Amino acid sequence: MHVMTVSRVHDPSGFDGALKGAYGALPAGSRWILAVAGGDGTTVVNVVEHGSVEAFRAFLEPRTAPYATTDYVEADAANAVGLPG
Repeated sequence: MHVMTVSRVHDPSGFDGALKGAYGALPAGSRWILAVAGGDGTTVVNVVEHGSVEAFRAFLEPRTAPYATTDYVEADAANAVGLPG
């Protein structure tokens, strides 16, 4: 499944470091598809292939919660443009 996150970041530098650490620790079988920030770094969207929304939240939230508030949802892959199949 594709998990989409939208983060509202209050510490862009801290969040960036936490996200890079998470990328390096991504569990086997998962794949980071997209990570993109708005121009000022206060909004960040990620798309990750992972087993479930809840499992990805449990993985990412401890790393990024000090720096941002994040929403986690299952992406609508059937109607998406550009997601790998």
